[in-house]
Amino acid sequence: MDMLKGKTAIVTGSTSGIGLGIARALAARGCAVMLNGFGDAAEIARIKDGLAAEFGVRTAYAPADIGDAGQVKAMVDQAAEELGSVDILVNNAGIQFVAPVEEFPIEKWQQVIAINLSGVFYGIHHALPRMREKGWGRIVNIASAHGLVASVSKSAYVAAKHGVVGLTKVVALETAGSGITCNAICPGWVLTPLVQKQIDALAEREGIPLDAAKKKLLGEKQPSGSFVTPEQLGEFAAFLCTDAAAEMTGAALTMDGGWTAQ
Repeated sequence: MDMLKGKTAIVTGSTSGIGLGIARALAARGCAVMLNGFGDAAEIARIKDGLAAEFGVRTAYAPADIGDAGQVKAMVDQAAEELGSVDILVNNAGIQFVAPVEEFPIEKWQQVIAINLSGVFYGIHHALPRMREKGWGRIVNIASAHGLVASVSKSAYVAAKHGVVGLTKVVALETAGSGITCNAICPGWVLTPLVQKQIDALAEREGIPLDAAKKKLLGEKQPSGSFVTPEQLGEFAAFLCTDAAAEMTGAALTMDGGWTAQ
């Protein structure tokens, strides 16, 4: 389980949900981890120290706003200084806003694009030179089933995630043969705080219990009828960072309970 020992990973949006699941999977394989995200300072410190103690790896934390290019650069520099290198970059941070196109607030569009798409570019832009210096690197972009198909009222999110899939392909071509890979994971419904908000809103809007709202949400899109878990996505991302996946690059890989097979 120490196949990534000696490597350092930055995982954006890793103080909860999918990002934390990925950070745990990488730490379990001996990888030093730079955490990033918002939340209660004491809880973040507990997570950071807990990972270090549980897996015997070095950890650090950067509160960078992923939609700000300067803060992303500072985070990459901090990872290199505190943890020794930047070998793996997992671009996971994301936000959501739902409204019909003609009612979509301009500032919300700009915010979703800034974090969900531009932030992915900023991370790659600043981390890639360090990977090239070592002749090895792994970039894993957490896109979405919405990077492959669309849903109503999610114009900014769908546009951003389609952009992430396209960016993934470009980076894969530009790094082909260099020892660096770049892939996108496209999850379906994952029970994260972001999705829980949508479940809560659905339950309130339709006046139904939370369990019924969960089933309705899954039933609309995900044939398996079950949520993808952060742990499953963590294992998937960790695999993409191994030598076994050295010839996987430029791929948009689904873990969506059959969503995009329809």
